Amino acid sequence: MQNRTLETGVGLFLLAGILALLLLALRVSGLSASATNDSYKLYANFDNIAGLTVRAKVTMAGVTIGKVTAIDLDHDTFTGRVTMEVDKRVNNLPSDSTASILTAGLLGEKYVGISVGGDDQLLKDGGIIHDTQSSLVLEDLIGKFLLNSVGKDAK
Repeated sequence: MQNRTLETGVGLFLLAGILALLLLALRVSGLSASATNDSYKLYANFDNIAGLTVRAKVTMAGVTIGKVTAIDLDHDTFTGRVTMEVDKRVNNLPSDSTASILTAGLLGEKYVGISVGGDDQLLKDGGIIHDTQSSLVLEDLIGKFLLNSVGKDAK
């Protein structure tokens, strides 16, 4: 009888550990079982969205205020169109705010950072952030550096 109780206790402990790991994995990945209706959509067009993914963070002053929900190609302007869901508590973003694609650390994940403008008009649901700064591509930066170095040596 004592052996059966011990096996049941170990089994329950193992099941609790697996559930805890599953919950941790869901929290880290950004997935959630519940849909949030307390957000609104904003759009921004970027020339280069290299490395940005769906479910990437949207931050302002280092605080996460939303997430990227879709990345599409705008067929009219041939730019990348990012759809963001921003928390309704942040409902006072000026219409001249700036959206930038930033990198966490040197080679970390990409996310959207919003810098606040000073306009009296506010962004509403479905609003577009016009002032954007595209992703910095490390390969392009190295290529420009090498081409400038070769150009100086040739002179």
